[in-house]
Amino acid sequence: MTPIYLDYAATTPVDPQVAEAMAACLTLDGNFANPASRSHRFGWMAEEAVESARGQLATALHCDSREIVWTSGATEANNLAIKGVSAGKLKGHIITSTIEHKAVLDVCAYLQQQGYRVTYLQPQASGVINVEQVEQAIEEDTFLVSLMYVNNELGSINPIPAIAQLCQAKNILLHVDAAQALGKVEINLERDAIDLLSISAHKFYGPKGMGALYVRRGVKVSAQIHGGGHERGMRSGTLPTHQIVGLGLAAQIATQQFTQEEARLSALKQMLIDGLMPIGGVCINGDNTVANITNISFADVDGESLLLSLHDLAVSSGSACNSATMAPSYVLKAIGLDDELAHASIRFSMGRFTTENDINQAVASVTTAVQRLRAMTA
Repeated sequence: MTPIYLDYAATTPVDPQVAEAMAACLTLDGNFANPASRSHRFGWMAEEAVESARGQLATALHCDSREIVWTSGATEANNLAIKGVSAGKLKGHIITSTIEHKAVLDVCAYLQQQGYRVTYLQPQASGVINVEQVEQAIEEDTFLVSLMYVNNELGSINPIPAIAQLCQAKNILLHVDAAQALGKVEINLERDAIDLLSISAHKFYGPKGMGALYVRRGVKVSAQIHGGGHERGMRSGTLPTHQIVGLGLAAQIATQQFTQEEARLSALKQMLIDGLMPIGGVCINGDNTVANITNISFADVDGESLLLSLHDLAVSSGSACNSATMAPSYVLKAIGLDDELAHASIRFSMGRFTTENDINQAVASVTTAVQRLRAMTA
């Protein structure tokens, strides 16, 4: 039996419409050419497709298409943003949080080795970093704040518009890791003073290996990959037309369906929570969360045994990037959970193809597994 997929925060399947559009850019009778080949019609067509997709993403983010830089994903975008604005600085101070994705934490750790100072803010019990925390951490030489829009393990939403307003007033750059945000929260770069924003296509039904960095006009970013001067000199490399087309269409669909999907997924999440609560010893981790993610702890249950028992569900105990380690989630530890409860926590993340029947089956499977494991250890 194929397991029920409830790990959309790790990755999403490519939308069939997106897959079809991408396939049309792969073969000789399609739009396969190098977008940088401007000496013939094939190259012009590929360049047109790339720029059309850039426009689709810009519309989704409410920004100018010339502020979009293509990358291989959010990890590269985070590296380009943080290292790119740090280059040339006489060291200085960066603010981030302890519950960022490793693609931000590891970059900050690297910069610390180069002599930069980094403040790591501790989240509230809700999993949120508030404006007051950021303001109190600002120092005379603070030049960058890097915070995620939506936490990948909890689904908690940071007050990014308010933090952006603070950073703008203090003349400090704000970088936002929005890998989990597009299609889940309203992103409006015209309204909010965000300077840099990273996205990843495979989080919103686009292809893996494709992302983008929004760079507000006037923000200086030093290239981290050299060799050809593509993307206005910020990111060299032949552009993958098919992946870019896929990202553009996926972004368009995600933003067009945002309102109806948010309502549908909110109802499914509540259905899941209501179904699991009667088990007892159930704790919802995080607050002010997006519609598709809920992180739940089950007391008096061994976490590894619980995951192994749920063979008919594809769920996660935390970030996919940390799944190889048996250590408890650093995100759950940061919001106050002890090792035992952090180990016994599951992230359920739903998506475009999740049904009510999926949720009913998930509730039944988890209930059976938790009750059996508790009976074994009673």
